[in-house]
Formats: sequence, C-alpha cells, structure tokens
Amino acid sequence: MGNSVVNSSESAGRRHWIAPSVLAADFGHLAEEVEKINASEAELLHVDVMDGVFVPNISFGFPIMKTLRTYSKKPLDVHLMITHPEKYVERFCDAGAWSVGFHLEAVDDPAPVLALIRAKGVRTCLTINPDIDVKRLEPWLGEVDMVLLMSVFAGFGGQSFIPESIERVRHIRRCIDERGLGTLLEVDGGIHTKNAQAVFDAGADVLVAGSAVFGAKDPLAAIRAMKAE
Repeated sequence: MGNSVVNSSESAGRRHWIAPSVLAADFGHLAEEVEKINASEAELLHVDVMDGVFVPNISFGFPIMKTLRTYSKKPLDVHLMITHPEKYVERFCDAGAWSVGFHLEAVDDPAPVLALIRAKGVRTCLTINPDIDVKRLEPWLGEVDMVLLMSVFAGFGGQSFIPESIERVRHIRRCIDERGLGTLLEVDGGIHTKNAQAVFDAGADVLVAGSAVFGAKDPLAAIRAMKAE
C-alpha cells in the first residue's frame, strides 16, 4: 500500500504544510531563491515539470532537479505535468525527489506507474485537474501517499483559485477520514495569504504556493501567514 511509505510522524494528525513552487522563482538567482525557502517554515519545495504536450508550457527537467537537490534543504515535491510519466518517474526518483506525482488523466492505468515510484522508496502522488470528476480519485486513496487537487488548470502560473475547489477538497477529506487513511491531501493553484486558511479548513494538508511566496516582499512572512492557524 502506498501509505506504508508515510512515516508515523507524518501520518499523525492534520498538517498545515506549505510547499512553495519553484516555478515562480527567479531562475537568474536560483540558489538565493532556494536559500530563502531553506530559511523559512515551509516543509517542502514544489517542483513543477511540464513537457509542452500534456500542458502547453515547458518548464524544466533533470538538470534543474539536480541543482535543486544540491541547494534545497527542503524535500522536493515533484509534480509531473507530462505525457507517458512511466518513462520518467524513476529518473525523477533517482534525481532526489521526496515525492513524485502524476496526473490520473495522463495514464490508462495508474497502478504500474505508482509501482515504479514505490519501488524506489519514494512517496506516491496522484493528481487531477479541476475538470476531472473528483470521485475518480476515490479508488486510489488507499494506494497513494498523497493526492493533489489542482485548484487551477495545470500548466500556467498566476491563475486565480477556482472557488468550486473548496467542495472538492471537502469531498476528498471526508473520503480519507471515513476510511481512516493517512493519505496527505495537497492543493495547488491560486493559493495566497487571503485564502490559505479556507483551504486548510476545508481539509487540505499541504498547500502549494508560487507567486504568493516568491513574489512577496517578504517570502518568509508570507509563508508564516499562510500557515497561521
């Protein structure tokens, strides 16, 4: 089962984790940008990988992953927005990922891809876009360490949070709790200091934030504000 990878300290109680998305960082000063996150209260560093096929944009791949692994003291939370993730998940695991997630709608059967990630001892994550019925995740909740609900459409930074995402978060939270699972619930898209608590209150464990962190005058204060209970 995927949840066997989550250790006891991670699976005990609800979390208020922040995962800044490095996609919004200044890549001309990447080391300095990552160092800000190292000094912050964020738990993870989120890495968005785009192939220009599954989504219209292209981001970065293995060379940047290796650089991030060198600089980052935070675990790397990798989100693959790509076709044929089965071809690449093992390499991202080997490049130092803490977790590797891919889109349910990008594969015919998630099970073999999850098995590849799990065999590397890396946390598994399954993701869906806002137009995918949230109920399609239900059969997989006990098979993964984390699910990621997109609250914008994957592929573009700076989009506004889709309000209907709140009910989707609540639905998955209920499913996880009713089954007594330790699966983490992550939300990505349009997260900022003014809506973070509402998303946490709906049941999220992990919030991904890009421009709200790296575009802030004080990224560390922005992270603290989003975590505040």
